[in-house]
Amino acid sequence: MRYKYLSIEGNIGAGKTSLAKLLAAEYGAKLVLEQFADNPFIANFYEQPEKYAFPFELFFVAERFKQLSEMTTQTDFFYNGVITDYLFVKSTLFSKVNLSPDEYNLYMRIFDIIYKTLPAPEVIVYLHSDIARLQKNIKLRGRSYEQQIADSYLEDIQQQYFQYFRQKKDQRILIIDTSRGDFVNNESHLQQIKSWLSEEIPLGLKYVTLA
Repeated sequence: MRYKYLSIEGNIGAGKTSLAKLLAAEYGAKLVLEQFADNPFIANFYEQPEKYAFPFELFFVAERFKQLSEMTTQTDFFYNGVITDYLFVKSTLFSKVNLSPDEYNLYMRIFDIIYKTLPAPEVIVYLHSDIARLQKNIKLRGRSYEQQIADSYLEDIQQQYFQYFRQKKDQRILIIDTSRGDFVNNESHLQQIKSWLSEEIPLGLKYVTLA
């Protein structure tokens, strides 16, 4: 790995975990996966988001912090780097969509305290896909609580990501349009992603298309 700490990001159904697993296997990197299914508020949140959004988001930020803080305090000589399938700051992006203004302000007071203690990834790889492709992937993986996710919700999340990325001039961000790509079943597409990651990625946004 040219970069020793990669975070794979993307909207719901973009293929974050799939790519993180493939790259970790290719590079011999330590794999850190978000424990999404462990959140006890998931089903209730999708049924009654106004009621359960705050504990839903608070659980995520606590679990993500626990995972990443443990990762930074452990020295493991058997791996060539670290790859995660989430970016810690995603907690704020989803929360801005899901929480009321008062809840969001309280949430950010908690987030700001712990965020400063974590290292930033060297590169963020963002998997961008059109909404129709995301919905297709969501249907295929078959999580019951995700089947009623509205297009408008996915669009709101997508806008939060891009708004955040436009502000990050000091971060390497590789945005890969995967709308017509298939890095899971097409080896040449995976190799193309590896090729991009082997290059010097400048600070700011770099857009590429997988096809």
